[in-house]
Amino acid sequence: MSNQLPSPPKADVRPTSFERHGIKVTDDYAWLRDAGYPKVDDQPVLDYLKAENAYFEAWKKPHEKLSDTLFEELKGRQKEDDSSVPVRQGDHLYWWAFKPGAQYRQWYRKPVAGGADQLILDEVREAEGKEYFRLGAMEMSPDGRFAAILADDDGSERFKLKIRDLATGKDLETVTAVGIGSPVWSADSKAVLFTEVNDNWRSYRARYHRLGDDPKNARTIYEETKDKGFSVGLDKSQDESLILISTGDNRTSEVRFVPAANPLAEPVLISPRKENRLYEVDAAHGRLWILTNDNYINFRVASADPKNPGEWSEVVPGSERTYIRGVTAFRNHLALTTRVDGLDQLLLRDYQTGQSERIPFTEASYSAGLGSNPEFDPPAYRLSYSSMVTPATVYDYDPKAKKLTTLKVQQIPSGYDPSQYVTERLMLPARDGKKVPVSVVYKKGYRKDGSQPLFLYAYGAYGYAMPPSFSSARLSLLDRGFAYAIAHIRGGDDLGYGWYLDGTAKNRWNTFHDFVDAAKGLNAAGFARPGRIAAQGGSAGGKLMGVVVNTNPELWGAVIADVPFVDVINTMLDDTLPLTPGEWPVWGNPITDPDAFKLLLSYSPYDNVKRQAYPPMLVTAGLNDPRVTYWEPAKWVARLRANKTDQNLLMLKTNMGAGHGGKSGRWDSLKEVAEDYTFVLTQLGVAE
Repeated sequence: MSNQLPSPPKADVRPTSFERHGIKVTDDYAWLRDAGYPKVDDQPVLDYLKAENAYFEAWKKPHEKLSDTLFEELKGRQKEDDSSVPVRQGDHLYWWAFKPGAQYRQWYRKPVAGGADQLILDEVREAEGKEYFRLGAMEMSPDGRFAAILADDDGSERFKLKIRDLATGKDLETVTAVGIGSPVWSADSKAVLFTEVNDNWRSYRARYHRLGDDPKNARTIYEETKDKGFSVGLDKSQDESLILISTGDNRTSEVRFVPAANPLAEPVLISPRKENRLYEVDAAHGRLWILTNDNYINFRVASADPKNPGEWSEVVPGSERTYIRGVTAFRNHLALTTRVDGLDQLLLRDYQTGQSERIPFTEASYSAGLGSNPEFDPPAYRLSYSSMVTPATVYDYDPKAKKLTTLKVQQIPSGYDPSQYVTERLMLPARDGKKVPVSVVYKKGYRKDGSQPLFLYAYGAYGYAMPPSFSSARLSLLDRGFAYAIAHIRGGDDLGYGWYLDGTAKNRWNTFHDFVDAAKGLNAAGFARPGRIAAQGGSAGGKLMGVVVNTNPELWGAVIADVPFVDVINTMLDDTLPLTPGEWPVWGNPITDPDAFKLLLSYSPYDNVKRQAYPPMLVTAGLNDPRVTYWEPAKWVARLRANKTDQNLLMLKTNMGAGHGGKSGRWDSLKEVAEDYTFVLTQLGVAE
């Protein structure tokens, strides 16, 4: 199909170079970074991006029938009038609902005591006339009169914070245009606390605004001045007594608190930051409950008196096998979110007896966690659950009756029979002897003889595990003969915090090797053969894609790299970019450390493009993306075009009005999935 296309765009070569630690680095496409970023109006840059988009559209046109078929399949599995299970908060029940055909949600509430439904936020209306809309957060005031609403309308993740009067539906004021995170209300509902990003898109301060005051006079209650790699966040304790002010990066954190009844009090520091120590805090029964990795890699739980917050007494010791990921302090239980041997476990710990009860689930592999539980003393705990074959399920767990009650199971209107699909969890050998978990799902009848195609996905960064959860979109691949696999590679925390550390800094190559070795292991198990694997990863997972097409191009029949972090050296040397300083503890600082520079240079996808054949590739970008700037994928594709020796398809699609997450409406996002699947099916020659 690529032979029928017009000639692909060719970016001008404008060589620049620099030397660092005695090593010279050449960059032929640095000009694709608009000097005025985040404003992008350099005409040659825009012309190149538009030419690449036109090339993508030219490829897409003859495949519109397939894309339309896939889109209708994907849409047919979505309940058009879907709605959430109502959640109690204060005197009201809150939920969202879609109208048939609508791209966005509407948010409702009604009194617990009974009464009419009240529309409190109409995303359809908010998104009208906009290319992009995303609700970042909506927090109700304790008295139920107001909502603090954060929304982004261009994908830049600079959210406008507005205060809405729920009685009239009118917005009273815009507090900031550069908000992020989630706002927190004072106990008396008369003030809101929020975090802001600076010009470098770093969440650097927490502020206090009293309703009715001029927002320009908002008071800063904490600003991070010591470490420009730290991000500031806000939360409220589960018992709503404390407002928690956190600052930190991926490896180090520090928390302060103020009373929710007196947010302007001097913040109390719980424990000063210590390099490579993380901790987070909740409060209940006059105690602080602290999750930390201070003396055990898989975290432990401690407790402290708020009057002496730095003196921690152990409550739940660390464990080699049990990875404690979260602590929520409800009235009757300390809820622990854990992972044991890579499998999610939810524990309820009794404050008095110290005994823990595990909430039971029956499948051998699944994803489970606490759902929305805003109340301090709920009669039952809201849970979320799914597996590779079980659609998303919402439960209430009654600890007194020890009973799970199903409240909602994701409906698949076009039909779904889970008995027709099989899931497996494999442990495949990596080259250093470690065993890498891989979750696989396929339709019954799949032949493990290497004749059928495989779709392989991974992320492998920042300690984010890829759960073995359900996807209705995935069925379009399974029903066409694919197996779908998720490689739980190092860099994620799938097997504990040590699994994450084993994929960072000097251990970074483990992540890339794990993915390649998982692919080879799947081939050996009969799930595919070289050239019959479609691979996908996004952001840091896009960097993974960039590395493995350089090192092992023969394995892949199609590769999708979404908003890929591929210009690693240039990005990590530029401390003006949003995420760079906060990334140094994870990847290394190439500015000051020659060894870190050499390591990053050894795998940076952009810097390791070479004269060789590459597999068919679809690369995406977002013009307003503050996380992975648009020029990273653009430069990478330009260099690939100039060096690859094959005739395989290479495309760059840039969302000109969106950011890191792609398009925002539910149907528009499904159209992008349909385009991805069209690319995979055509490149692997899978017939309809």
